[in-house]
Amino acid sequence: MLYGSALRDDLARARTMPLVGIHDMYSASLAASHFDGFFVSGFGFAASYYGLPDIGFIAWPDMVAFVERLRLAFPRQHLLVDIDDGYGDPEVACHVVRRLDRAGASGVILEDQARPRRCGHADGKLLLPLDDYLDKLTRVLDCRGDLVVVARTDATEPDDILRRAKALAKTDADVVLVDGVRSVEWIRRIRAAVADKPLLFNQIAGGKSPRLSLTELADLGVDAAIYSTPCLFAAHTAIDTALAELIRSDGRLPAPDGPAAVGVRTATELLERNLGTRHSP
Repeated sequence: MLYGSALRDDLARARTMPLVGIHDMYSASLAASHFDGFFVSGFGFAASYYGLPDIGFIAWPDMVAFVERLRLAFPRQHLLVDIDDGYGDPEVACHVVRRLDRAGASGVILEDQARPRRCGHADGKLLLPLDDYLDKLTRVLDCRGDLVVVARTDATEPDDILRRAKALAKTDADVVLVDGVRSVEWIRRIRAAVADKPLLFNQIAGGKSPRLSLTELADLGVDAAIYSTPCLFAAHTAIDTALAELIRSDGRLPAPDGPAAVGVRTATELLERNLGTRHSP
């Protein structure tokens, strides 16, 4: 299957396509019942796999291995993968992109940050010179195979945002993302700057961007929206609540029945859906 082509086709048909952030195989197992597209979030993967913030700790072999596991269990979901700055120089970025194409990823997001990098909604981001980023992006585009490539800028200064967005839109990248957009008005300005190039919007709870519905984003001309952390932050709340309740109840587990309860049977039934033998060829 050509996973990149399938993602391109659905992007062209959707008003605003949602891609939900997943951080491990269990969160993906739950998300698969609700969404046709996953965003393999760098923030979520750094948190779940390393227990570290999203500031450049991810090693590319770990991310590739995660995508391989995801594709085996979820052959029908779109997998848009956050590859940060390509994990280094253009040669490394191209090697990672080739590996992800072979692993069954649908697309990648390549940012223009310099090291030390930061989450797109954090302060203190450093940027590569635009020409250096465009060189890396061009080389990734040349070796991408079928992958969708999202060109991302983390610019924060008004003139630089528009300058970089316009430059990215002129490349052969499939989609443009300006991360950390702070207002609806700026979404409109970016939409105009990138002309007819598909536009991606990133929403993260507590981040710098406004909280907007898919309908509102569609009205603004946004073609796709990634939701980086809903699964991760929901797990944080639920786990913390469950452990506090375990202490309060003197170690007595809750009864594994009722409509909202989860026990061994419920979890096992969920995970059995991921068995390769259950997937039709």
